[in-house]
Amino acid sequence: MTPPLITLLTDFGTRDAYAGILRGVILQICPAARIVDLTHSVPPQDVRSGALLLHSAVDYFPPGSIHVAVVDPGVGSERAAVLVQTPGATFVGPDNGLLEYAAARRGIERIIGLTRAEYHLPTVSRTFHGRDVFAPVAAHLANGVAPDSFGAARAALVPLGLPAPRADGTSIAGEVVYVDGYGNLVTNIATADLKSFSTSDLSVSIGACASVPLVSTYADVEPDAVLALIGSWGHLEIAVRGGNAAARLAAQVGCPVRVTRRPRA
Repeated sequence: MTPPLITLLTDFGTRDAYAGILRGVILQICPAARIVDLTHSVPPQDVRSGALLLHSAVDYFPPGSIHVAVVDPGVGSERAAVLVQTPGATFVGPDNGLLEYAAARRGIERIIGLTRAEYHLPTVSRTFHGRDVFAPVAAHLANGVAPDSFGAARAALVPLGLPAPRADGTSIAGEVVYVDGYGNLVTNIATADLKSFSTSDLSVSIGACASVPLVSTYADVEPDAVLALIGSWGHLEIAVRGGNAAARLAAQVGCPVRVTRRPRA
């Protein structure tokens, strides 16, 4: 039987050996493991960005995949280490909000605390649980160890606390929650939040830009123009065609965004 696929998402970067060590630990325990690196470039200690990136990727992997995520400012503290089962996917990582956003939207079936030391490395560092706890657990899961073997059930996960957009009938107020590598500004306003509006009647404001057109594609505006569209995550994004919206607008995570129905002529 082909072992489940294991994905890795961390803020370790690639300058140091940390990400490669995770792969080595997994392969020592489960030599047949199939490993995919989602990213190791989550901004350091940025749990929210890691959670959003994890959520954006999970649906594109085969059922039964194991997703290891490690963005862990509280490593070595009293924060729990957990395994979370959902229909079609299992998550392994710290209980600090990182797993909750993706898991909750897929339906949490059970949460297991990773307290059984026999499934960790013999010596557990206070600074590298990715190596000593999360990677070994994922590998043992891939080898067929039952989830209940890793520890006791837990009732709930620490929530991510992502802010929700606010609608008043004529507008929706949200904010930038992620800036991607192109400088596109991803907001917390999802397609579902816009369903009561006709997109042809809407404009978007952010910072000094009071009327950004909401379009279908980048090609709908001239080069170097500011635009808004529904991106691949299903969320409203502000971008610059051929440019960097974060730099152009001096915008960052937390920047307010408003979608408003344009007055009819």
